[in-house]
Formats: sequence, structure tokens, C-alpha cells
Amino acid sequence: MKTRLLKFLVRDKVGIRKSLLNLFLQTRNYTTCEVYDYLKKQGFEVNYRGVSAMVGQMHTRLGILRIYLKREHRCYSLKESHRDIVKMILTTPTRFPGKSLHSIP
Repeated sequence: MKTRLLKFLVRDKVGIRKSLLNLFLQTRNYTTCEVYDYLKKQGFEVNYRGVSAMVGQMHTRLGILRIYLKREHRCYSLKESHRDIVKMILTTPTRFPGKSLHSIP
């Protein structure tokens, strides 16, 4: 899981994925609409479908999000079992050839 998460972050050119992970570390449940609004307020140029795809990827490929239905909307939150790993990866300076995760805004 750690390797998948690192690969997910290293492909992040503008810091949007890192920002999204920091949002989910806040121990709340979020709908895709709330995530979209958050990223727009952070200054990212995103569209709703792109945000939906990114959150879906975090749920299905990374397996770090849990999902449940709240009325007709899906809500996502970070699984407790992955909270420490995500926190460690976001705070540890990890270097890749030519890249550093901390150089991402």
C-alpha cells in the first residue's frame, strides 16, 4: 500500500493529490462536491468529473478510503488503519530520481 501511495503522489505535478490527502486526514466524511469545493478554494484548476475520478481512484486502486451512502450522495473518509501511513508519507522527505515529495506545494 505504501508503494502505491508513493507512486500516486510522485505523479502529482501541482500538489493536488497531496492537498487531497491532507483534507482526508482531518477525520471527516466528504462528498465529492465538498472535495471539489475545497480544491477550488485552494486555487486548483479542477473540474467536477476530474475530482470524482481522483477520489474514486483513491478508493479503488489505493484502497485507503471507505465509502458509504448518505441519502443519495456517496461520502468518503480515510480508513483509520491507513491514517498513520498517510501521515508518515506526507511528512517524511522521500526522494525519487530528480524529485522530492516535499517540493510539491
